[in-house]
Amino acid sequence: MIKGVIFDMDGTLIDSMKVWYNTDRIFLRENGIEPPENISEIMKKKTIKEAADYFIHEFSLDCTQEYVIKRIEELVAEEYRKSIQLKSGVIEFLDFLDKKRIPYCVATATYKSLATAVLKRCGILERFKFILTGEDVKSGKTSPEIYFECAKRLNIECDEILVAEDSLHCIETAVNAGFYTVGVYDSEASADWIKIRRIAHKTVNNISEISDIIKD
Repeated sequence: MIKGVIFDMDGTLIDSMKVWYNTDRIFLRENGIEPPENISEIMKKKTIKEAADYFIHEFSLDCTQEYVIKRIEELVAEEYRKSIQLKSGVIEFLDFLDKKRIPYCVATATYKSLATAVLKRCGILERFKFILTGEDVKSGKTSPEIYFECAKRLNIECDEILVAEDSLHCIETAVNAGFYTVGVYDSEASADWIKIRRIAHKTVNNISEISDIIKD
């Protein structure tokens, strides 16, 4: 029986993955570097701090971790604060959870300031019990740390929590950590969809479809 839900944010609650795809490339080109074709594949598994360190060491950038973090935040900030929208079905699913009195939270690798800004603008920030970001934990989502911390704060056992994620590596982590994990389709992760369908406990094309999974 599902007693709590952990939501990823980018690509699951909000339609934002293309912004990050472009930002990595813009930042590198600003610094005179032509981005490798697989840069997004590399970056999506890293926290903000890990990404900054990777840029500095891999491309021999003469700057600090703090500068890289601040500059990337500047590049994506306007999109988060003004234009990124909720994905279809989010409001309906949150309404369903509220009716069932099932608590839910967010676990995201995104900057806390941006997560707060976009969820507030979209009118759903106050609905979550709490938001955990990459700034609150030591490891990225290749580690289950952020999911375990969410479970601890929800005070619910891992196997009684549903994790909604769109990214393959996050789904692998959550499944291996003992969470009931649902893969949510996002067009930016379509290349991984076959693997996601094989690994996740369930998959949905629209997040509102998870209501039927919980009913069952």
